[in-house]
Amino acid sequence: MDQNKAPRKPRAAGNAEEKPPNPAEARLLRLRSLVKQAPGEPGVYIMRDADARIIYVGKAKVLKNRLGSYFTGRKDLKTRHLVSRIETIEWIIAPSEYEALLIENNLIKEHGPKYNINLKDGKTYPSVRVTNEPFPRVFRTRRIVNDGSSYFGPFPSAETIDVYLDLVRRLFPLRRCVVLKKRDAPCMYYHIGRCSAPCAGKISAEDYALHVEEVKKLLAGDTEALLAELKERMAEASLALRFEEAARLRDAVQAIELFAGRASAVDFDPAARDYVAWAADGDLVVFATFQMRGGKLTGRDVYRSRLYGTEEEALESFLMGYYEEGRPPPPRVFLPAPPEGIGVVAEYFRKELGLEVAFLPPDGAGPEEERRHAAALAMARENAREELAKRRRELGDLAGIEELRRALGLQSLPERIEGFDIAHLHGKHTVASLVSFKNGIPDKKNYRYFKIKSLEGEVDDFASIREAVARRYTRLVNEGADLPDLILVDGGAGQVSAAREILEALGVDSELAGLAKQNEEIYRPGAEAPIVLPKDSPALRVLVAVRDETHRFATGLNQRLRASELKFGILEGIDGVGKARAERLMRVFGSLGAMAGAGAEAVAKAGGLGKAEAARVLEAVRAALRDKGEELGEVPLPSAAPTPVRAEAPAKAAERAPGYAGAARPKTGDKGDKEGT
Repeated sequence: MDQNKAPRKPRAAGNAEEKPPNPAEARLLRLRSLVKQAPGEPGVYIMRDADARIIYVGKAKVLKNRLGSYFTGRKDLKTRHLVSRIETIEWIIAPSEYEALLIENNLIKEHGPKYNINLKDGKTYPSVRVTNEPFPRVFRTRRIVNDGSSYFGPFPSAETIDVYLDLVRRLFPLRRCVVLKKRDAPCMYYHIGRCSAPCAGKISAEDYALHVEEVKKLLAGDTEALLAELKERMAEASLALRFEEAARLRDAVQAIELFAGRASAVDFDPAARDYVAWAADGDLVVFATFQMRGGKLTGRDVYRSRLYGTEEEALESFLMGYYEEGRPPPPRVFLPAPPEGIGVVAEYFRKELGLEVAFLPPDGAGPEEERRHAAALAMARENAREELAKRRRELGDLAGIEELRRALGLQSLPERIEGFDIAHLHGKHTVASLVSFKNGIPDKKNYRYFKIKSLEGEVDDFASIREAVARRYTRLVNEGADLPDLILVDGGAGQVSAAREILEALGVDSELAGLAKQNEEIYRPGAEAPIVLPKDSPALRVLVAVRDETHRFATGLNQRLRASELKFGILEGIDGVGKARAERLMRVFGSLGAMAGAGAEAVAKAGGLGKAEAARVLEAVRAALRDKGEELGEVPLPSAAPTPVRAEAPAKAAERAPGYAGAARPKTGDKGDKEGT
């Protein structure tokens, strides 16, 4: 036995040399073991956190398969977030998928789990009430009273109900007071035409009832019958020389026609139906519904919520939460692609509400109907996407930047990202764009661009990247300003290497990456192979948004510079007009189109020209516009770059960086020009 070797410690049973799993790993192992015991039957699963609170309730056709899906394979960020908070899982076996749906719905309503879709937040939707009194009132309410009053709605959109009530108050002089008391003289509303003063006997019950019937027709959407009646009464009043009454009825007709045209899209199909579409992105989902009644679009509603299950589960929860006894579903609800399990929701409405509801795709009807339904769904989907984008702008893309940190192995969360791109046309007007993102959304006040000065007509993207990066970060280092968490360049390994040379020379420790457009490959300094993320990855979503914005900004500036050169070339080619006078003319008029519309005297004054030279300018400009049409004269000129701030040691270090020697000395203190200047 070798005496120099330390004796091995005896091994305990169960291989004690292996490190015990940490608490998070132990919890996952326990949950995986638990879900393997789940039955292969329909049912409901209940997830609880460490405080035993129910955080998610779901239903499943096969409990074992659905629960197992949470713990197998690679999961997106929202699913990992939910799983990280699960401490225990329970399940309830149900006789059928429909019974599971009922149990799930009841548990969600009772417990309001944090990660389930919650649309209503405990509120009921307002309706318009027409009271059952000799002189009825019309007002908004959330409470239904069975006293013979008439109710219209409920209205999911507060804007819609406010428009209706404002129209009613302006056109139909119904009483405002809650309690009708006999008065000797009417109140102010009577004198401004907003009340008919039944309290002071200024109107009979029969005439007041006519106003009420008109209001009911308006609230029911029967504007055609209402308009016909009002026009008939207007003609009668005019023939009877009651011109004040005729004028009031005329104003009412015009207001209702304007309202109907603004508030309703018409397709002449009287069948009641809804269109439901949605947009999902990461942990957010937005549902949009359009309600068609009597051939008119009578309502639009948009809901947004967190998404922690599948889109199919979210859709089922939305439909069952959105439609209820106070707002029953119409006979037909159109969906972009009804999921396989949507039949249980239809069964729920049939058994619980006594309503037959068909969930339909836009196709399956005749070509004309198919186009109409597809167009309505496309409109609903666009509304959902717009609301989702708006919500993203409000919240920032925290899910995306959190996953980006993990995917790229970054030291800190990339809250501030700056991106670079290069644009040129065969080496002319080479520009670099710099865009800034904060929490995953554009921060436009920190956009900059750089006119590349070191190439002298050559095409060299690597040298352009070096110059732009040197100018940007030399200034930030000199000023002691905050540096970005991540710098993204448009391109692959070559562009990343070029930027890295400058950053190392400047001592900038920001993270660096490149995004190659062809396959959306991510290049990191020193990495042997690029990183490829799934197409639906929130991290890739952030990087693509930065890259696309840098491209848009760089290309836009390059086009403006080319248009500017074209304009100046036309002016400088005119006898008697040099570079200085061309600049003066463009500074005054802003475009060739504006110059062409001015007189010779104005051109002469602006450019300091004689009458003959001014006439030649106008002739040349107008000829160019005739030849080129709208290509000239309408693109705003960029302002001259601000005077650069001279940098010292960091700039020299940047110029000494490998691969930078061939570039002409840039003014490395430039902060660049802002967008839109």
